[in-house]
Amino acid sequence: MTKPRADNLLAWAAEQLTAAGIDNPRREARLLLAHHMGRTPEQVIAFPEYPVSDADQFRSLIERRKNREPLSHITGRREFWSMDFEVCRDVLDPRPDSETLVEAVLNALPEKASALRLVDFGTGSGCLLLAVLSELPNATGVGVDMSEKALAVARRNAKRLGLATRCSFIQSDWAEKLEGQFNIVLSNPPYIESADIDGLEPEVAKHEPRLALDGGPDGLAPYRIIIPQAKNILVSEGLIALEFGKGQDLAVTGILDKTGFADITPHQDLTGTIRCLTAKA
Repeated sequence: MTKPRADNLLAWAAEQLTAAGIDNPRREARLLLAHHMGRTPEQVIAFPEYPVSDADQFRSLIERRKNREPLSHITGRREFWSMDFEVCRDVLDPRPDSETLVEAVLNALPEKASALRLVDFGTGSGCLLLAVLSELPNATGVGVDMSEKALAVARRNAKRLGLATRCSFIQSDWAEKLEGQFNIVLSNPPYIESADIDGLEPEVAKHEPRLALDGGPDGLAPYRIIIPQAKNILVSEGLIALEFGKGQDLAVTGILDKTGFADITPHQDLTGTIRCLTAKA
């Protein structure tokens, strides 16, 4: 039986995703076909005559995407800070917006060779902690999460990225099981209002862990816990960096100010939205 050509399958897949209302359908079809074939997207474009084995399996991948399963969950990978992270339904899918926090932390450090100690609250895939550690050669870190399944993903990411010897991961209700002092606290905590979650796009509402999304009735419950705890575990002049949703900057600033943090500084993402704050203990 003749195997279908890559270009023919790609055209079919793009039509299917277009009909399902998927943004950038041809790009996503190409990424899924490249994943299925074990080739790069560039190779799929350059060699349209490639025969595709197990075409039915590829069609099943397209069906999953039509049902709004995130592309990253289907491929099991997401790039963040030019690093390759394993992702799945047990962790929040890393967003490009979160790179704003990484940049803000690095820009706030005058000496990147220092032996700093970091903690990442709600670490999920470990993307924030591992991205920052990759830029600080003598730093060590702890990733904290309530979900043991998420921590298992973070540990695998640390090992694959060659950072496992400089970090550890613990299951804890925020700072409950932490010991010692830290130079930097990072967090992208849940910040969606509970009542709004079901109305989010299906890729998020149906496929990402609710624990990583639900910020309580007003979306700010985790900040009211994290910020006072951070004040207690940070060294003098230690840095806190917090991500949040659009329009939450003033409320989070208020909690930081009330808790005694100084030098509260907003940081914008590429769209001009204030995406995170840094402050000093």
